Amino acid sequence: MSQPIVVFDLDGTLIDTAPDLLDSLNHSLAAGGIPPVSAEGFNAFVSLGGLVMIEKAFAAQNKALTEDVRREFFKTFIDHYSEGIPGKSVPYPGVLDALDRFASAGYLLAICTNKHFATASSLIAALGLSPRFAAITGQDTFAFRKPDPRHLLETIALAKGDPARALMIGDSRTDIDTAKAAGIPVVAVDFGYTDRHVREFEPSAIISHYDSLTLDMAAGLIAATNGRVRA
Repeated sequence: MSQPIVVFDLDGTLIDTAPDLLDSLNHSLAAGGIPPVSAEGFNAFVSLGGLVMIEKAFAAQNKALTEDVRREFFKTFIDHYSEGIPGKSVPYPGVLDALDRFASAGYLLAICTNKHFATASSLIAALGLSPRFAAITGQDTFAFRKPDPRHLLETIALAKGDPARALMIGDSRTDIDTAKAAGIPVVAVDFGYTDRHVREFEPSAIISHYDSLTLDMAAGLIAATNGRVRA
């Protein structure tokens, strides 16, 4: 019988990666003679990836961005970020206790992220967390990615989890929409990377600290949505 499972988004949900992503953005901007950006106002774009962050930085300076320049800046960005892993990135407060809590209760744990798989798995390994997760999938693991619900459902299948006893944890509309489309309950953290409060996207529940992610909460949300999992 498949086990219950909790599936986490990565950036802004499980790990606070913004300082390193912003450092890499500013490194790539400096290499191209573009003024740096500050965390204020840019954290909301972190979860959208390096390409979007570069586009936003150029737009803020009213500078044109050709496809060739875009690719060049992104390569500089991703090389700098990958070489610095784990850098300043750390799990959010309460994450490790929450992982222990659910693992001890028989839940599988997995990560479903729109980060590239190699980068995501390298970060988790560098933080010493790899043994905790039954599966890690990125934007290039399958032929589809969040908000396509198949990304979440195939992550659960890869981990050998039970989709009828699954819970998603995320920080953005993308995560919430993905879980809803899959028929899986979703808990949104309100400290992640989004320019709008997660309540606007109507998740199943919202937490401000991982101490609030209890076994009772998970069981209640799973029971309330049981039978709605998309085939």
